[in-house]
Amino acid sequence: MNSSSLMLRRFLCFNASPPSSSSSILCFSSNRNRKPLVFLGSPQVSATVLDALLNASGAPDSLFEVAAIVTQPPSRKDRGKKVLPSPLAQHALDRGFPSDLIFTPARAGEDMFLSSLRALQPELCITAAYGNILPSKFLNIPTLGTVNIHPSLLPLYRGAAPVQRALQDGVKETGVSLAFTVRALDAGPVIASQRLEIDDQIKAPDLLALLFSEGSKLLIHQLPSIFDGSAKLKAQSQDDSKATLAPKISPEESWLSFDQEAVVLHNKVRAFAGWPGTRAKVVVVDNKNGHRNILELKIITTKVCSQSNIHVNQADDISFRKGALVFPCGGSTSLEVLEIQLPGKKVMNAAAFWNGLRGQQLKRFVDE
Repeated sequence: MNSSSLMLRRFLCFNASPPSSSSSILCFSSNRNRKPLVFLGSPQVSATVLDALLNASGAPDSLFEVAAIVTQPPSRKDRGKKVLPSPLAQHALDRGFPSDLIFTPARAGEDMFLSSLRALQPELCITAAYGNILPSKFLNIPTLGTVNIHPSLLPLYRGAAPVQRALQDGVKETGVSLAFTVRALDAGPVIASQRLEIDDQIKAPDLLALLFSEGSKLLIHQLPSIFDGSAKLKAQSQDDSKATLAPKISPEESWLSFDQEAVVLHNKVRAFAGWPGTRAKVVVVDNKNGHRNILELKIITTKVCSQSNIHVNQADDISFRKGALVFPCGGSTSLEVLEIQLPGKKVMNAAAFWNGLRGQQLKRFVDE
């Protein structure tokens, strides 16, 4: 069987764009003295890990080479008009990584893909937000196993949305873990972890990027022990009794209920930033004729009001104070909304939105 027939669904339909500078040109020729490593990832945050691996593999004394990349298949973007590679695949192509070494199986258990993977004889696989379940027949291929960068302090927040669920819970500390992958969800032995204190304003996309940046450094530091086998000996089994879950977020969760306390809503806005976002309905009342118009807003940036002075007869009134829309919330608390977005419009600050009301009254929407 020739080499071309071994490779599955590579990016032959995409041409790598020329490197932007000579410093971007990398050598990807095989070095048999180096251990072959395969990297799996898909979103933009996983590109941080790929960069760290490619930069480290370029050192003269590197123990490994990045033999291949595995990522999600190309998908339609811009309302289905274009079929584009995953963000990680595009980043790899931009760096000059060979397109015929980028695999895009729909499932990691496909026989043709597994045959191609075996042909590479990888000693280690690294995953970072890959997005596909890895079956046993995949996990049995790399001789040193598969190591995952997970953005939580395992066994806390196992699952698809660890960063979002941690922010939703309002945690003051989180972190990133390196763990061997087993069939059970995020339950493998932990090689190392890095703790990180978080402030009460950071949003999920920023925290996710920060954790994968820290995870990349942790991975590069631990790779020698992973390759010499000592990491497997020192890795700590997780205490399943302390495990918490971080289930995938659904769009239906994006609605805000102002019957909840302001801090709960603020944490949800931070957690769901990016996707799916958080939404709320408000009522615009024309003071001249009493006409009521319901608006749907996307809530972008918030802050918990330090003090609340809400009277019973004003419980549904939304006011404007010091550059913020002030929403009355449950428990006599208030939420300051600093940025919003109307459907089909760009993000605007609260002052611009308030000025656009031209004196009309703004109230919470109450679902009767």
